[in-house]
Amino acid sequence: MEKVQAKLKRLLLFSFLIMVAGLVAVFSALVYKMSSKDAKPEAIAGPEMAATIAIGEGASVLQTQIDGNHLFVLVEEEKGRALLQFDAKTGRLVGRTDLVAR
Repeated sequence: MEKVQAKLKRLLLFSFLIMVAGLVAVFSALVYKMSSKDAKPEAIAGPEMAATIAIGEGASVLQTQIDGNHLFVLVEEEKGRALLQFDAKTGRLVGRTDLVAR
């Protein structure tokens, strides 16, 4: 009976040490990620964006989409909907497509 208890104690100690090693690994990875300031987060790593983009007075944005260096904005205006294409870096209007119902 004492042999079984000694074996169980060794297994318990081994599993405890494995758990502690795992926790140390997780916390060290968290500290490493939080302390590295050079890496950009994945969500904003992309083309540089213009600070402001003018869509027109009275227009409301319905949807946006970015494709490479082009920003597409679907807007609702007084006369209907329009799809505006901007250069993402400069914010300059590149193209406009008015959407009309027939």
